[in-house]
Amino acid sequence: MEIHLIRHTAVDNPGNLCYGFAEIPLRKEYPDDFKSLNLDNDFDLVISSPAQRCCLLAEHFKLNYSTDERLREMNFGNWELEKWTEIPEEEINPWYKDFIHVKASGGENLLEMQTRVLSFWNELVIKKDREKILIIAHAGVIRLILQQILQFPLENMFNIQIDYGKKVIVEGKEGYFSIKKMNV
Repeated sequence: MEIHLIRHTAVDNPGNLCYGFAEIPLRKEYPDDFKSLNLDNDFDLVISSPAQRCCLLAEHFKLNYSTDERLREMNFGNWELEKWTEIPEEEINPWYKDFIHVKASGGENLLEMQTRVLSFWNELVIKKDREKILIIAHAGVIRLILQQILQFPLENMFNIQIDYGKKVIVEGKEGYFSIKKMNV
């Protein structure tokens, strides 16, 4: 089994807004970004986050896809679409110190997101009838899948760079998974 994990292309966020669950548009040049993607179309299964920034990619390549809510980025709750610099310090500082356990105001913490993403992943990897799968998602989702495969400490997940519009290719054999390629 080969699983391609691709992050959506770059977003238009000049105000440095906090976003995860919120819809935020792709940058105006997204058609050019799509042209530079290295994407096959011979997938047995394509699943996307329901976020428009992910679905646009699947639609552009005319992929037969479904969506899964569990592939959404982190839910930042009341912080969604607020400038990072305008989130009250008494709310954001505890989160900065412990983003694994502390929830964004009205949102979720990393452990809750991990439970959601791994529920999807564990369901996906037992599919024996699929040889090549494409997942269109977000950096946080991809990092959590890599954390599951590589078993590194959760607090180190931001040490992995997941580029916009790039793929991570994961290979699975007999229930074991390895990273075949990064940011291709």
